[in-house]
Amino acid sequence: MSDEPYLFDVGVTALAHAGTPVSDTALSYVRQAVTGEISAIVPYASLLGAHHILSSVYGFSNEDASALMQRFMDAKRIHWYEGLPEDTVRTGFERAGTLNIDGWDGYYAQVAVEEGAETILTLDDDFDRIDDFSTEIILSGSEFEALNEYLGY
Repeated sequence: MSDEPYLFDVGVTALAHAGTPVSDTALSYVRQAVTGEISAIVPYASLLGAHHILSSVYGFSNEDASALMQRFMDAKRIHWYEGLPEDTVRTGFERAGTLNIDGWDGYYAQVAVEEGAETILTLDDDFDRIDDFSTEIILSGSEFEALNEYLGY
């Protein structure tokens, strides 16, 4: 494991709740965050993204995805990042443009910096381009293959 605190990227949150053959790694991080074993930062905005992924990629109904995200929100030991301030979003877009990464990734990176996250837990390597924190891609190559096969890609 890398250094704490961890910022959870949207894909980790969605995967943890999706019940796929490779969800256990993501779920273990979520469980550790919920119990306070690790220090975790989760932007509320990422729950909206996780809901979208659960319903559009993993096939959950909107009702089930909503219930899962609302239960996750009940975790009191997680540091929930509530803001979507203009400066944070603007700086996130600057990062996204400069590094040629998705706007959401630029936003999450900026939140990680502002909130003092040492590591971003993620499913993609876009955060590797940023020197302000470390990146932990939680799935191995074979786990990605298994996930893609499960999803029919």
